[in-house]
Amino acid sequence: MAATATVPHLLPFRKSARPGQVHQSLIPRHGVVTLFGYGITIRVDRGHLILEDGVGDDRRAGRFARVNHGIRRVIVIGDDGSVSLAALRWLADQSASFLMLERDGSVLVTTGPVAASDARLRRAQTFAEQSGAALMIVRELIERKLRGQEDVARNKLSDIAAADSISRFRAQLERAETLAAIRVLEAQGSQVYWSAWRSLPTEFPRSEVARVPDHWRSFGSRQSPLTGSPRHAVTPANAILNYLYALLESETRLAAAALGLDPGLGLLHFDYRNRDSLACDLMEPIRPKVDAYLLDWITRSPLRREWFFEQRDGNCRLMATFAARLSETVMTWRREVAPVVEWFAETISASTPNPTQYRGPGTRLATSTIRTTPSAEGTASHRPFRDHANLKCSPFS
Repeated sequence: MAATATVPHLLPFRKSARPGQVHQSLIPRHGVVTLFGYGITIRVDRGHLILEDGVGDDRRAGRFARVNHGIRRVIVIGDDGSVSLAALRWLADQSASFLMLERDGSVLVTTGPVAASDARLRRAQTFAEQSGAALMIVRELIERKLRGQEDVARNKLSDIAAADSISRFRAQLERAETLAAIRVLEAQGSQVYWSAWRSLPTEFPRSEVARVPDHWRSFGSRQSPLTGSPRHAVTPANAILNYLYALLESETRLAAAALGLDPGLGLLHFDYRNRDSLACDLMEPIRPKVDAYLLDWITRSPLRREWFFEQRDGNCRLMATFAARLSETVMTWRREVAPVVEWFAETISASTPNPTQYRGPGTRLATSTIRTTPSAEGTASHRPFRDHANLKCSPFS
């Protein structure tokens, strides 16, 4: 799955290089500028956004005016550098967002356009379980996730047994009367789904195979032996997936905040410190689309050894230049998750005691109109979820 064509932009300036330095121009690709290395700088000078990054003598720089800059996301990989308050205001004025990520899939900072606080919407989130909205919403989210996993297992992994098992778990969702029961069905379906991935081969060019650890040549377990969770992946495919999920999580959080929702107040995921549980909930139906994107890619094109490095504990990490190219898919995940977030906002607002007096946040994220249909509970319910379609499978195309 690839992002859309690059937004038109002005050519950024090439800063005069000091002796021994080579400066390259930073240019948005698909609306995204990704910064990495050391001495990263994000600031404003005379109304222009100034971006600088690099490693050693290899530096890059860009200067962007407020018109025709083509920037929708500035993504920073790492933590060596500075960003000014004026730069954050510049991005906010341009409806652009700032993301700070780690290459292991950790989301450190996200900031972007935020809707005015509406206590009624947040109150509806708080009392969603008591109102009955939580069960209906979570059932729909997980039904669509399992449907997507079933499609990937059946049509891309050609594992009919796994697909049929996931289908049976999905069929039981209608009878699940508690959130705990839905969590169990989701976990059972995911266990079968990732088992179908375990032996998936990961190809490298023949000339590089001698330098590739043996366990890198298959997808392996989704649970890292280092953590017992997907964090700190030990294979390249899992490391890529973690980073793509981080991009999706960031976009889901930004979309929720843009509609005035509380990204941390979730329904399915338990509350933990430093976790946006609602973002994790709403990205669930889109995860299989990310999986399908990765699967299409690694089954058609070999990976390159230079894109990864292995830490002393066996943790497989992405090289910054490779992670930067993956970041160019971020607007694709924005488009995929936007209708889901809008559907949630409309559904949760309809669960308030006087829904006719509250118009809801409206459709401000997705470009297409969302059709409203009655739900089983009798309230307005959107069906924004799109079936998976084959899309471009490499961020380097």
